[in-house]
Amino acid sequence: MPRLYQKRLISALIALVIFIFLQIFPSQKTTQKIDNNTYIVKRVIDGDTIELTNKQIVRYIGIDTPELHHPKKSVECFASAAAGFNKNLVEGKIVTLEKDISETDKYKRLLRYVYITDESSPSAKIFVNKKLVDEGYASAATFPPDVKYADIFRNSQQEAMENKKGLWSSCKNK
Repeated sequence: MPRLYQKRLISALIALVIFIFLQIFPSQKTTQKIDNNTYIVKRVIDGDTIELTNKQIVRYIGIDTPELHHPKKSVECFASAAAGFNKNLVEGKIVTLEKDISETDKYKRLLRYVYITDESSPSAKIFVNKKLVDEGYASAATFPPDVKYADIFRNSQQEAMENKKGLWSSCKNK
């Protein structure tokens, strides 16, 4: 095999290896922040809390799901189901974050409304906070000054309760 051909073959193989490596391990810029309010979810912590690939923790505004990891409480009814539903909804996906008034809570978690693209209609968005309430995985929990969608969450909760969805059919304490 001529040396020139060997050098080109080696160069092509190196380029291929680099290309494959970048596909498997994208650069930090592409995994952390897409634009000013769009990120990728690294993992779901529980029903109402996520971690982004930039290591920021986000607590969903206006809702509360049963406790899964509370230092002073046991796992509450429907906590695992809420976390699983949230995981299926957002983990590994691109989310858009919307701020209300507060930046963070006392635990330094970002407080945000969260949206994902509806896979069945790419021009539509799913309001994650509301979806969790609609399906009975979360209850409305308003903490001023972050009240922008409080009425929407209360109405969603009322409907979920009337239809005995999720925790409203499974949990005695709710």
